[in-house]
Amino acid sequence: MKVLPAIDPVRAKSMNTAELREAFLSEDLFQPESIKLIYSENDRAIIGGAIPLKEKLLLRASKELAANYFAERRELGVLNLGGGGQINVEGKLFNLANRDMLYIGKGAQEIVFTSDKNAEPAAFFILSFPAHQSYPAQLMRFAEAEAVQLGSPESANQRTIYKYIHPGGIQSCQLVMGFTQLKSSSIWNTMPPHTHGRRMEVYMYFDVPENARVFHFMGKPEETRHLVVANRQAVISPSWSIHSGAGTGAYSFCWGMGGENQAFEDMDVVRLEQLR
Repeated sequence: MKVLPAIDPVRAKSMNTAELREAFLSEDLFQPESIKLIYSENDRAIIGGAIPLKEKLLLRASKELAANYFAERRELGVLNLGGGGQINVEGKLFNLANRDMLYIGKGAQEIVFTSDKNAEPAAFFILSFPAHQSYPAQLMRFAEAEAVQLGSPESANQRTIYKYIHPGGIQSCQLVMGFTQLKSSSIWNTMPPHTHGRRMEVYMYFDVPENARVFHFMGKPEETRHLVVANRQAVISPSWSIHSGAGTGAYSFCWGMGGENQAFEDMDVVRLEQLR
């Protein structure tokens, strides 16, 4: 498991493009027949991707966790971005279609991923944070997620926010997770931008066409930088950084947060005239 150190804003503003991408962008999470995990020292988040084909994939604890099994002291959310698949949690089988999400609580000793069809494999995005309390595993279908409409055609940011793991949905220890889908002809997400002084966030972009890109903006409001992001790539957003973006076309992104609280509205909005 790759470990990414926490980067402070003073260091970030002096980093070149390659250094920014190495520190904040995960470019190859999804690899066939493997589970890839990245450990961020920002709030001890772990992000990962799993694409099972012929063989089942077991989520194991690497030496960096100093644990007997992955979820010994952790909880996780899993969003399926591919074809149909299953997650076996201690002998209980959960079937996930595209855009279904499964929450797995602290204490689950065996977590196994499989796909229905090798030709159309599941693609599981994993986000995990430390947990001090155990909650039962729970599956939420895409149709069951709370949907919130935001934006306008005039601002090119019409989008639907789908909430899965949050105080009004699936109960968790600290994880909050869902995804946002932009409507056709809309390109902007999270405008006006904001920071989360009490938690960090991860953006994992998907539904990005092969010949398209998303320009993800980050950094302190008065010292912004950007990352050029392709399909199924994830950005780590520290608590001090804004997170906003614009694409060359419509796209979707999975967002997940962990830290001090679970209040979705707990954010510090940045006025556009503050940005530099």
